[in-house]
Amino acid sequence: MKKARLRQGIEIDPTKPPQRLAPHAYALEAAVVDGDEDLADGRLILLHDPAGHDAWQGTFRLVTLVRAELEPEMAVDPLLPEVCWSWLTGALDARGLTYGEASGTVTMAASHYFGGLGERRPATQIEIRASWTPREGVGGVPDTAAHLSAWCELLCQIAGLPPVGPTETVTGVVSLPQRRGPHHPQG
Repeated sequence: MKKARLRQGIEIDPTKPPQRLAPHAYALEAAVVDGDEDLADGRLILLHDPAGHDAWQGTFRLVTLVRAELEPEMAVDPLLPEVCWSWLTGALDARGLTYGEASGTVTMAASHYFGGLGERRPATQIEIRASWTPREGVGGVPDTAAHLSAWCELLCQIAGLPPVGPTETVTGVVSLPQRRGPHHPQG
């Protein structure tokens, strides 16, 4: 994963992985930043069980959570969940990656503030939780750097940045307008 070429504006750091999901795990946290503003953030976990896992149909599994704040009027689009899911599969497909057992959810949540928080404007957040089994490559190990690059593309698209391919900009694709960033309520 350390060999991945990442798009400009992505800050990425290793983080503590979950301990009970697989014998071996590695986790990263990332944010798409514009100056001092986080446009989107997420976490990617690589799981490995040498004995394999029936539900994974393999020995590796990638698990993710990405989220960003939306303009409230965007959240009413009934096609938005399908579009967001296609960003994940499209990013994997654009890099020629083979994968299986993809599953997940796209969730939109609206927050309205009252009382002492009533001066805040309403906020809408979109969140993608997904997992997929990367098919093994050379020596039985998947190309984790390419999967990380694809995941970073998903993170950028949910942030409202235009998509890019593995080596050049993709044309003819409409992206969502850039958003204000993940919502982090202040208490």
